[in-house]
Amino acid sequence: MPHDIRLIAVDMDGTLLDGDGKVPAGLWDVLPRLAARDVSFVPASGRQLAALRREFGAAADGMTFIAENGAYVVREGVEVASAVFSRDEIERVILRLRALIAQGYDLGVVLCGKRSAYIERADAAFRTNAEAYYAALETVDDLLAADDDVLKIAVYDFAIAEHSVGPALDDLTDTLRVVVSARHWVDIMQPGVDKGTALRSLQNALGVAPAQTAAFGDYLNDLEMMDAADWSFAMDNAHPEVVARARHRAPSHLDHGVVTTIEALFPEFGPEG
Repeated sequence: MPHDIRLIAVDMDGTLLDGDGKVPAGLWDVLPRLAARDVSFVPASGRQLAALRREFGAAADGMTFIAENGAYVVREGVEVASAVFSRDEIERVILRLRALIAQGYDLGVVLCGKRSAYIERADAAFRTNAEAYYAALETVDDLLAADDDVLKIAVYDFAIAEHSVGPALDDLTDTLRVVVSARHWVDIMQPGVDKGTALRSLQNALGVAPAQTAAFGDYLNDLEMMDAADWSFAMDNAHPEVVARARHRAPSHLDHGVVTTIEALFPEFGPEG
């Protein structure tokens, strides 16, 4: 496949990470080879920046990240773009979620700031799920008292989010963006914030065209990212809407589909290259 790919944006859960939730070992050989060809490898995730940096360890310092489902773009430690909530918007969302909890919805709420993420529900069942995605996490008495630039409000639903809290938050969509980001997660962000918008801002900053961009994803929060890349890949395990939106398919994350597809795009990365 002839191409001039200069930028590769990759979702994490269900896309890059393997069945144990780990970065596949083969990626560590691929990353320096991409860098040597001046190709930017960009994790694009609903996770916070600190959690993404945790996954990539020593390699993180020289990397670019699209964090918080597109609300925070950071390149080599320098902010490229961000979209934050007003205090009034935070109060509106938190009070709405508290009302749903009072109605019987089993929810945990994460206030996602630039410095840290914040929770006020502290039971082990919820905290374990929050810690998987938020490396910098503080428990507070009142989310409304947290002092930070808030990028996103994430909601963990112990039911299936697509059929439970997702539809219940339709009343927020007049002024905010509400997206089901995983089986149990819903993300609330500023209007126009998504991985696609973030990827386009990064393309502009790097001088890279959609025709020079590859994107890999599996879930509904990856849809707009598919539109921003001519080389868009839906994982074999992807949601049907992502499969319909993407131009190409990649093997499942269980089969390390991101790594094997990159190796196919750059044959010189193979064992005989």
